[in-house]
Amino acid sequence: MKSFINGAFRNKAAMIIIVIMVLGMGILSYTKLPMEFLPEADNPQVTVSVIGPGYDASSMDRSVTGPLEKSLSAIKGKTNVFSTSGDGFSQVNLNFDSSTNMKEAKLEVEKAVNSVNLPDNVSPPYVVQFNTSMIPISFVTLTFADGVSDAQKETLEQQVLEDFRAIDGVGEVQMSGKSQPKVSIVPDAAKLAAKGVPLQALYGVLQGRSASASVGESTLDGQIVNLNVSASLQDVESVKKLPVAAGVTLGDVANVTFDDDKESTFRIDGKDALEFVISKGANSNAVNVGKGVDEIIEKYNEENKSVNLKVMISTSEQVVHSVNSMMREVLLGALFATIVILIFMRNVRATLVTIVSIPLSLAMTLYLLDLSGITLNILTLGGVAVAVGRLVDDSIVVIENIFRRLQKEKFSPELVIDATKEVARAITASTLTTIAVFLPMSLLRGGLQSFLLPFALTMTYSLLSSLLVALTVIPLMSSGVLRNSQIKEHQPSKRFVKLLEWNLRFKWLPIIAAFLLLIGSIATYISMPKGAIDSSSAENLTVSLEYKPDTPVAEVMENGSKLEAFLMNREEVEWVTLANGNSADAAKYGSVSSPTLVSYMLKMKEGADAEKVMEAVKSERANYPGAELNTGTGNFMAGGSSTQVFVDITGNDLDSIGKTAEEVIAKIKPVKDVLKVESNQEEKKTVYTLQVNPTEAKAGDIAMQLQGMLNPVPIGAITVDGQSVQVLLEPTLKPKSETDLSSLTVMTDSGPKPVSSVAKWVKTEQSTTFFHKDGKSYVRVSASVEPSQLSAVGAEIKKQLADVKPPEGVKLNIGGASADQSADMMSLFSMMLVSIGIVYLIMVITFKTLRAPLAIMTSILFVPIGAVLGLIVTGVTPDFTAIFGVVMLIGIVVTNAIVLIDRVKHNEIDRNMSIREALLEAAGTRMRPILMTAIATVGAMLPLVFGSSESGSIVSQSLAIVVIGGLVVSTLLTLVIVPCIYELLHFRKSANQRKTIATTVREVAAE
Repeated sequence: MKSFINGAFRNKAAMIIIVIMVLGMGILSYTKLPMEFLPEADNPQVTVSVIGPGYDASSMDRSVTGPLEKSLSAIKGKTNVFSTSGDGFSQVNLNFDSSTNMKEAKLEVEKAVNSVNLPDNVSPPYVVQFNTSMIPISFVTLTFADGVSDAQKETLEQQVLEDFRAIDGVGEVQMSGKSQPKVSIVPDAAKLAAKGVPLQALYGVLQGRSASASVGESTLDGQIVNLNVSASLQDVESVKKLPVAAGVTLGDVANVTFDDDKESTFRIDGKDALEFVISKGANSNAVNVGKGVDEIIEKYNEENKSVNLKVMISTSEQVVHSVNSMMREVLLGALFATIVILIFMRNVRATLVTIVSIPLSLAMTLYLLDLSGITLNILTLGGVAVAVGRLVDDSIVVIENIFRRLQKEKFSPELVIDATKEVARAITASTLTTIAVFLPMSLLRGGLQSFLLPFALTMTYSLLSSLLVALTVIPLMSSGVLRNSQIKEHQPSKRFVKLLEWNLRFKWLPIIAAFLLLIGSIATYISMPKGAIDSSSAENLTVSLEYKPDTPVAEVMENGSKLEAFLMNREEVEWVTLANGNSADAAKYGSVSSPTLVSYMLKMKEGADAEKVMEAVKSERANYPGAELNTGTGNFMAGGSSTQVFVDITGNDLDSIGKTAEEVIAKIKPVKDVLKVESNQEEKKTVYTLQVNPTEAKAGDIAMQLQGMLNPVPIGAITVDGQSVQVLLEPTLKPKSETDLSSLTVMTDSGPKPVSSVAKWVKTEQSTTFFHKDGKSYVRVSASVEPSQLSAVGAEIKKQLADVKPPEGVKLNIGGASADQSADMMSLFSMMLVSIGIVYLIMVITFKTLRAPLAIMTSILFVPIGAVLGLIVTGVTPDFTAIFGVVMLIGIVVTNAIVLIDRVKHNEIDRNMSIREALLEAAGTRMRPILMTAIATVGAMLPLVFGSSESGSIVSQSLAIVVIGGLVVSTLLTLVIVPCIYELLHFRKSANQRKTIATTVREVAAE
C-alpha cells in the first residue's frame, strides 16, 4: 500500500493530468449518458390478446381462449397461466420464472398462438412482453378543424403517425380513436316482398361493379396504346342506384346510409380526437425522443391549420425533472457534508482538500456508468444521492489522521505518506465491506435484481473511486495545501474516555441494556404494519364509469357524455379525456376492456385541490343508477392497484367455486382497513342458447344462417374521396322478444322450417367474464387495502381464511401485493444474511483473526434500534425500501467499528499497549473521525428526507430515515459497546494484563 501512495507522490505531474482527465471524462459522460425514468428490466410475463366484436363471453371462452390455452400448455419456463374471456375480448397472461429469457419466451408464445385456427371476424392474436423501456414517452392528442373531410383526416393522421415513427430512437407508436367509416345497407322486408326480390339478391349487388383491369394493346392512329377497363363507386347515391332486379334499384328496397363509426372512442374536452402513445426503443435517450415529439408537434401546429396537436403528458419531462431533482439533492448533500467537515476541522484548507473527493468520485462514477452501458435514471442517481455522504468518509479518515499527526509532529511529505498508510488498511476494509453488501444480489428475484443492479453498481463505482482518491489525491494535495497551515492541537474528550472506562469496568450493564433495546426494536418492527411504495400523483385523476355488460353501448355513451360534461365544467380541471371500446392498436399492447366501461383522465390545474374534485365525482354516483362510478389519483403508466390482496379459488366445479368465493368474501369484508371486496363472478348476463335436435337439423348450418341473419355481413367496398369504405349488409332480423326468436325461419335438409320445430331456446344467467388459471376455472376475490396497512391486512386475511374449509377439489391461493411484498422482503433478508457472511470474511482476511471481526460485527446488531426509532419518531410506515436501507446499513455501520478496532490492533501490536489501554486510546483518538464520517453521511442524506422522492424509486424518504436513524444510534453504540464486546472476547488476556499492571503499580508504590 505504501508503494502505491509513494507512486502518486513521485508522479505529481501525471496525477494532475489524470485528475483533469477524470473531471473532463465525467462531464462528457454526463452529457452523453442516456436518460430514462427506470433502468431497463423485463417483466416476466407474456400477454396474448384477441378482439372479437359481436362475440359474447361464453363464445370467446369456448372458441378463442380454450384453443389458445391448449396451444400454450407446452411453453417452457412458465409458472402459471391466467386467462380472461369477456364480451368481445380474450386475454391470456403467462407468468415465467425469473431465470427465463423473456425475448425467447415471447418468440415461443408467438409461434404457438400463430398455429391456432381462430373463428372468422376475430382479430389475430396480439402478443406483447413488457419492458420498462416501453414506458411511454409522450401522450399526444390530434384534433381536426371543422370542415376537414374523412379522406383528408386519414391522410393527415397517417402523415403524423409516420413522422412520429421516424423520430430517432422511437420504439412504438400506438394510435387509438381512429375513425372507421362504413356504408350501411338496411333491407326493408315489406318492400322486398312487394317487389318480389329475394334477400339473397342483395349479397351480390356490388360484385363486378368496381374494377380496374388491363385488357390488352392496340394500334390506334399509327401508335401503340394500352386498353384498360375501369369503374368505381364513389358515393352513397351511386350505391342506391345499383340494380338488384329488373326495374328495381337497391334504394327501392333498402335504406343506404354513410356512417362515420370509430374503432374505439377517444375524446379530449368533448371533441373527437386521436391519441398517440409514443414509446422509446431500447437504449434510446428518453429526453431526445421527447424533444423530437415536441418538434413535430410545433411544426404541424405552425404549418397546418387543419390539425391541432397537443401533448397531454410527457414522461421525458418527468425524466428531466427526476434527474434535476436528484442532482439537486446530491449537491445539497455535498454541501451539508462540507459544513460538517468545516465545523469539526475548523480549518478551511483541510476542508477543501477533503471535499475534492466528491467531484472526482462522481466524475469517475459517471464515466464507469457510461462504460457499463447503464443509463441515468432515478435509481442510478439515487445511488449517487445515497453514496455522496460516504464519498468523503475515506478522505475524512485520511485527512484527520494527517491533521492529528501534524498537531504534534513537524510537516514533511514522509509524515503525510506514513499517516495515510496508517489508516489505509482500515479505509480499504471499510470500503470493501460496504461494497460487499451488494455482492449477493444473485439471490434476489428477477425484477428486484434488474432494478437493484444499476443502484448497486453506482454505489460500488462511487465508493471504489472515493477510496482511490483518498489514497492518492488527498495525501498529495495535503502535502501542498497544509505545508504552512497553522493547526491547533486537538485533545480527545476526557469525559468520553472516563465514560468508556466506566463501561469497560461494568461492561455487562451496557451490553445487556443494548441487547434489551435490540429485542424491543425487533418486536416493535414485527408489530408495525408494512406499507406499499406509493406511486400516485395528484396532478392527474382517473375516473371510471362502468355499467353491467348487458347495458346497450348507446346508453353507456349517453351517460358517459353527461359525466364528461360535468367533469369539464369543474374549474380545477385543465382538460378531460374520455375513452371507450377496444382497438387493434391497444390490443397489441395487451390493453382490452369491457365495451360498457368509460374511462376518463383529468389533468389538474396547478395548485388545484384534487381531493375536492374526487369528492365531487363520488357525490355524482346517485345520478348514474346501475353504474359503478370510481375515482382515484393516478397516472398514464398506472397498471392497476398496487395495494390489492387476491384470493384465487380454483377447481373444476363452478358451483363449488362460487359458494367458496361467497364464504371468502364474507370472511374478508369485516377485516379492518379493507376498503372494498369484489369478485370477478358477481356480474351475470342473460344468455339464450339454441339447443338443436341433431336428428332434425345440423347445428353448424343453423349457426351460420343465424349469424348471417342477426349480424352485419360485409359485401364489398367503395371509394369515397380517395378513401376505401367497407359496405355492410345490416341484419334483416332484429328480434325484440323470446317469441320473435322462436318464430325465426331456418333452412334444413327438408326445406325451410320455424326454428322452434327443430330446436328450443334455453334461457340462462351466465357470467359476463370467464377466468381460468392453468386451464381450470377460478374465481378471484380482490380486496383493496389501505396502502400503509398492507402487511397487517394481508396477515389478518390469511388468519381469517384459515377457518374456510373448501370442498374437495377446490383450492385457495392468496396472492397480490401482500404476497409480492412478503416475497420481496424474504429475498432481501436472504441477501442480508449472505452480506453479513461476506463482510465477516473480508474482515477476517484484513485482521487475520476471528475475534476482532466478531467484535466489529456486533455494530450491525444496533442497526434495528436506530432504524425502528427513526420510523417511530417520523411516523413513516416501513416499506420495501426501508428493508433495503437496513441491508445498506450493514456495509455502512461496520466502517466505524473497523476504523476503531484497526487503531486498537495498531496500539496492541506496534505500541505494546494492554487491551484496555489500547481501547481507551483508540476510542479517544478515533472518536472525531467516526463522528465526522457519520454526521457527514447523515447530513448528505437529509435532502432525501425533506425532498420529494420520485415515483417508483427505491431511494425514498423511508430509506433515508432508516439509514439516518440506524447510523446515528449504531455510531453512538459502536463507540461505547464495541470496546466492551472486544474486551469480553479477550476477557482472560485482558484480565491477566490488568492484574500484571496492578501488581506492577503496587510494587512501584511499595518502593
